[in-house]
Amino acid sequence: MSSKELEDKFSVLQVGKEPESTGENGEKNILETEVSESAVQVSCFTEDLHDVMIRFQIIRFQKQIYVWIGCNTTKLGQLYAAASTRPNNMVSVTSILGGTCDNTGSSIARRLVLKTGLNIVLACNIPKESPMLEAEAERKLMEKLTSLGYIKPRN
Repeated sequence: MSSKELEDKFSVLQVGKEPESTGENGEKNILETEVSESAVQVSCFTEDLHDVMIRFQIIRFQKQIYVWIGCNTTKLGQLYAAASTRPNNMVSVTSILGGTCDNTGSSIARRLVLKTGLNIVLACNIPKESPMLEAEAERKLMEKLTSLGYIKPRN
């Protein structure tokens, strides 16, 4: 494919342009979009906790949050899914990758659902033998989620 053909295809796609509509008199109107409701929001940060580098990635979808917590490495770790279940609004957590549920990631995922009211997918790579590190990482994560406005206010 030549560069001219590629350029023509991109011009048809209108990549990066605001969506437009035509009014009754033929004038162009820019459609308003709800960026905060429909857009994916990504936030990454790093914390040094007790001489251990903890990395965080938060991806906010419309009705779900994906969180990755990595300890001294960029490996995925165990992957959990947590959601509120009916009729009593209890939280169910399951391990998707990494074998059986352990308390390290599943408890964080459960508390995230309770605090945010959203479905949570959590990848956690924190050593099982470090409960203080887990508590500090969860505290930093909650601080960030609060600053981003993802934690629902208490009634």
